[in-house]
Amino acid sequence: MRVAITGGYGFLGWHTACRLRALHQIEPVRLGRSDFADPELLAATLADVDVVLHVAGVNRADSDETVESGNVELARTLATALKSNGRPVDVVYANSIQAEQDNAYGRGKAAAAALLADAVRGLGGHFADLLLPNLFGEHGRPGYNSFVATFAHEVVNGRTPTVSGDREIELQHAQDTAAALIEAIGTDVRETVRGEAIRIGAVLEAFQLMHEIYRTRGEIPDVSTPMQRNLFNTYRAAAFPEMWPLSPQVHADNRGDLFETVRSHGGTGMAFMSTTLPGQKRGEHYHLHKVERFFVVKGEAEIQLRRLLHDDVVTFRLSGDRPSFVDMPALWVHNIRNVGDGELVTMFWADQLLDMENPDQFPETIA
Repeated sequence: MRVAITGGYGFLGWHTACRLRALHQIEPVRLGRSDFADPELLAATLADVDVVLHVAGVNRADSDETVESGNVELARTLATALKSNGRPVDVVYANSIQAEQDNAYGRGKAAAAALLADAVRGLGGHFADLLLPNLFGEHGRPGYNSFVATFAHEVVNGRTPTVSGDREIELQHAQDTAAALIEAIGTDVRETVRGEAIRIGAVLEAFQLMHEIYRTRGEIPDVSTPMQRNLFNTYRAAAFPEMWPLSPQVHADNRGDLFETVRSHGGTGMAFMSTTLPGQKRGEHYHLHKVERFFVVKGEAEIQLRRLLHDDVVTFRLSGDRPSFVDMPALWVHNIRNVGDGELVTMFWADQLLDMENPDQFPETIA
């Protein structure tokens, strides 16, 4: 199955592409603004595509009119490209619960759904219309994707955002949204995707607590529920890589040195150590959700990380002479290599016990 994602380089598009790679071994065709700027190029790109996940949208603009018309125009451009190819293609539309409200964004999303449904079904394809709640997750754009991304960015940078009109709001992590989009492929449904209700102020309080115990002491907060874990991963993404590495306090006496590696405030977890010979490497994988820490106890190590579907590599050099640790962000490929002359001793910790049936570990090289 060949899948295309409109808005494939945006927040939800990136999460969906990552999930397709991890769980379905599908490398989707990711479409961006430049593809929509050239209708002929868009049609040619979609010529052999089986499924389109229409994630692209206009959330904010200089005027309400631009927001409304922008979403309709994206749908019209996609519909025209599909019609020009004249073959059935299944489309899953990332709509919004606001499509049932009388505002610029809602009207634009609703009109786009109607336009796409008519075009797709006229060609003999399936059209799934999913009304999504407010989304959050790793690498959301502050001031654009959601208030959650804005809160995380502000707290990480030592600022205290204000909450006006605190109320309960329905939130869904982008990976759960991506799962819903993928599951809807090949169906003809119009359904509301449910998230989890949480107070806006509670999200800010959670980030402030995480910042206090994680940034200042390196302690892992309570990640015993999916919402707590997903908020924590969102915070970690906002803090990465600037806050790393951290060095714990070392207590020394005549017996030697003593330092804590991990202290968890909740949930299950496991810690383990490894020895690595000079020149050898461990890792070369990524996780969708797992919280993981690498702690270099002895020797010389180089840790490399690359955000999935990106090219830039972040490199840290750690030494047992000054014991330090780096946490592996979710959806970042990572490895650790012994770059010294002697044995490398590393301690690892993860927030979940190893499940061989569902290890949340996917092979990928840094290069």
